[in-house]
Amino acid sequence: MAETVAKLQATSRGRLAYYPCDISQLTEHQGLIDSVLKDFTALDALVNNAGVAPEVRADLMDMTPESFDRLMAINLRGPFFLTQRVAAHFLSTGHGAIVNIGSISAETASVSRGEYCMSKAGVAMMTRLFAVRLAAAGIPVYELRPGVIHSDMTSCVQEKYDRLIADGLTLQPRWGEPEDVGKAVAMLLRGDLPYSTGQVIQIDGGMSIQRL
Repeated sequence: MAETVAKLQATSRGRLAYYPCDISQLTEHQGLIDSVLKDFTALDALVNNAGVAPEVRADLMDMTPESFDRLMAINLRGPFFLTQRVAAHFLSTGHGAIVNIGSISAETASVSRGEYCMSKAGVAMMTRLFAVRLAAAGIPVYELRPGVIHSDMTSCVQEKYDRLIADGLTLQPRWGEPEDVGKAVAMLLRGDLPYSTGQVIQIDGGMSIQRL
């Protein structure tokens, strides 16, 4: 990770820092926030990008309680309570913005990773809840819903999605890239959509459009 930070720093006009934190461990959240405030004196935005897939893609009927609990702890419970703490800070300063990285799986059922779908459906409602709660304070909350994105999570199904994309799964016939998601995050944090709190932005190459 130090090497990655160094590479980013070389191309960035700002200062970067990396703070390890297990999002599923709620006791680590305040320390993370305190470290950021100590080093940067301000906290202006939260992007909830933590997320994992099941360790085993099992049929819905074979999902284990352990897999369910792991996914919920990392993908939903941890981000919710981190957002709760950061939102309290935003309310005290009067400014801030929150972007939740959801997934098309919030509405697209996949029976081999049902726990992932349920966790992302929870992120969708979490976005709406915080958008309602924080709107009066002028703190926007958004959800990005990536589709098929090149990542460690999707590397195990590369051939499957190569085939599906070639067969027309997405309107734009290519994989999504992490940069596609990053550019959308940057747009939101710049304040380019100031009158759209609570909204969902699909980063899926048109996959979610129903077609005949």
